[in-house]
Amino acid sequence: MEINLQSLEKLDTPSLEQAINELIKNDFSKLVQLLYRIDVSEAKLKNILNANPNEDAGKLIAQIILERLAATKKARESFKSQPRIYDTEERL
Repeated sequence: MEINLQSLEKLDTPSLEQAINELIKNDFSKLVQLLYRIDVSEAKLKNILNANPNEDAGKLIAQIILERLAATKKARESFKSQPRIYDTEERL
């Protein structure tokens, strides 16, 4: 399965976990690039993986990705609701 940033948002949680596990096994460098592109905190990732050594890494990483995508979506929505600078200047 080809996984990229656009396809991540379309996957359900179990499919995302499976895709992450496939990347861990077959193309770890692509997983690292994907996490970098999503802007997943390396420190947070290391802490979670170290704190849960007996958990499925794909499941843990998928959860972090979903949290990051939700935060990104929320930030985009907050910028959409703010008036643009030139809109407010015209009203002055």
